[in-house]
Amino acid sequence: MSATRQELIELLEPVVEAMGFELSDLECRLGRGPGLLRLFIDQQAGISLDDCELVSRQVSALLDVENSIPGDYDLEVSSPGLDRKLVKEEHFDRFTGCVIRLKLRRLVAGRKRIRGRLLGRDGDGIVVETEAGNLTVPMVEIEVARLVPDI
Repeated sequence: MSATRQELIELLEPVVEAMGFELSDLECRLGRGPGLLRLFIDQQAGISLDDCELVSRQVSALLDVENSIPGDYDLEVSSPGLDRKLVKEEHFDRFTGCVIRLKLRRLVAGRKRIRGRLLGRDGDGIVVETEAGNLTVPMVEIEVARLVPDI
């Protein structure tokens, strides 16, 4: 039986954190045909190729022992990148003041896509400064939130 995304996070996050990294995000495409498990790791000093290789070896060994993923799959480990996804509440706290773009599940204030400066969290939502003014977006309505690289 194949583990769910949440079960994989619960299995892998302690291992990644024990190595000094944050498990920033996890993509899981398993099922028919060869699957893909992609981990995004982060740390204050940034991520190197050696860091990715180290985590990949450790996670691969753990997954082999736990037999959490039946069948063939590719394991990829990388940094979240400049346009990283904001997934956890802590991400929204850490990147307060940065420009973000949101894709929403439903219309909020007549919009499904929003771009603006993240002002922070407010209860169960986030506040984004847009050209039209400040907008509070419930976290449950966010399909994808990404940083906009400052280049």
